[in-house]
Amino acid sequence: MNHFVLDTSVAISWFFDDEEKEYTAAVLESLIEWEAVVPSLWYLEVANVLLVSDRRSRCTEADAVRFIELLGSLPIVTDDITALRALHGTYQLAREYGLTACDAAYLELAMRLGAPLATLDKQLVAAAKKAGVKHGVVQDKLWLPGLVKLKTLIDSGFFGEILSVRGEFGYWVFEGDTITPQRPSWNYRKEDDGGIIVDMLCHWRYVIANIFGGIKSLSCLGATHIKERIDEAGKPYKCTADDSAYATFELDNGVICHFNSSWDVRVHRDDVLTLQVDGTKGSAVAGLRDCICQHASATPRCTWNPDIDSPVNYADGWNRVPDYQEFDNAFKIQWELFLRHVVKDEPFRWGLLEGAKGVQLAELGIASWDKRAWVDVPELKA
Repeated sequence: MNHFVLDTSVAISWFFDDEEKEYTAAVLESLIEWEAVVPSLWYLEVANVLLVSDRRSRCTEADAVRFIELLGSLPIVTDDITALRALHGTYQLAREYGLTACDAAYLELAMRLGAPLATLDKQLVAAAKKAGVKHGVVQDKLWLPGLVKLKTLIDSGFFGEILSVRGEFGYWVFEGDTITPQRPSWNYRKEDDGGIIVDMLCHWRYVIANIFGGIKSLSCLGATHIKERIDEAGKPYKCTADDSAYATFELDNGVICHFNSSWDVRVHRDDVLTLQVDGTKGSAVAGLRDCICQHASATPRCTWNPDIDSPVNYADGWNRVPDYQEFDNAFKIQWELFLRHVVKDEPFRWGLLEGAKGVQLAELGIASWDKRAWVDVPELKA
């Protein structure tokens, strides 16, 4: 059976119900056919995170017990040589790459087994890259059926010159007083690294760059609209992180993209995510699975007259882009590409640098908000 090294950061992401775990969800699904290998310290690290979360009311004892049972059901194997390597290879790797001994244990294990390393730890990721461990990041939204259809329209020249992109993402996350919230409380605490700018601008970076063009500069405004929510223990807490973000991106090719992201918006559109693309020869609106388009020849002649009911049915003239292929799960598609990269050495261009670019854009979004100004996006190189 093929195997990979499983870092604690990935396993713990399975425990917390949040939307930043696309990569870790794909890792979990891979355990159907793959085997995870961990150093013995992994169990202590997992136990410590669960204890701290319980003490901070981020989970209950029952939640922790259920998660422990899940881990026990997975094909996770303990490496019995890690301790013997601690004062030799692990120590040297920790010194060379500026890691803790615990983090270096994962790197040593991955290098010794010649196996990929699944981790969310940025410093460990950088060390793994330098050490030649194969790596990758999940950018799942590139394989969403709606966005695949949209990219096909672009590649066919349907739009002519693309002028602008308007992205709307979000839904109403209940506060917790009457209905159970769909997101964990840490998402709304800055001190726990919460916030929608950090969450979503990483996604918008790779969506924009891969479909529409490189980002030259941006302006971002964040807001904390809901000031208080109820946590998992039923206790009220103050929201200190942004729950909405309004960002505009200027691309290298002149296209203007604007994305609204919010956990405080009620959906009156076709999906929780929609992208409208307008060009000189046509327009399209893509959701998670569907995409509709309107050619220039079908564009109605609109006029402004608020004194009468509109004579134009704006839904007319739009056609659904057909399902010209079968669309598999987006996470699964990219994970399989990565596994082929690991096993067969096939090309895989979604490496750690691509992930770093997402983090860079999120940090620049926060900087723009702090400065209340446009900021340039410098080129990030390996």
